[in-house]
Amino acid sequence: MKPGWLSSVAGAIAFASMVVPVQAATVQITMENLVISPAEASVEVGDTVEWINKDVFAHTATAGNGDFDVNLPAKKSGMMVVKKAGTVEYYCRFHPNMKATLKVVP
Repeated sequence: MKPGWLSSVAGAIAFASMVVPVQAATVQITMENLVISPAEASVEVGDTVEWINKDVFAHTATAGNGDFDVNLPAKKSGMMVVKKAGTVEYYCRFHPNMKATLKVVP
């Protein structure tokens, strides 16, 4: 073995572990009994938000700023990949008392 070989290999392994891309997460938000839970969720750009409608009637996840409008039929779910950072307040168009906040960090 040549001197320094082991430290070169260790350095290469350490560097490779730093450049491995971070995998996007899927965050689940539930709508049940006319309540959005959690009422405040934090995600990162690139993550997927999955709204799960456990009620027997339809809901929506409608952003107050117009960024998204996801239809959620009864007992179904819908997904969206988050594309930009910011705080978005959203609600159900059919049940405006159902409100929540999505905080998106870069």
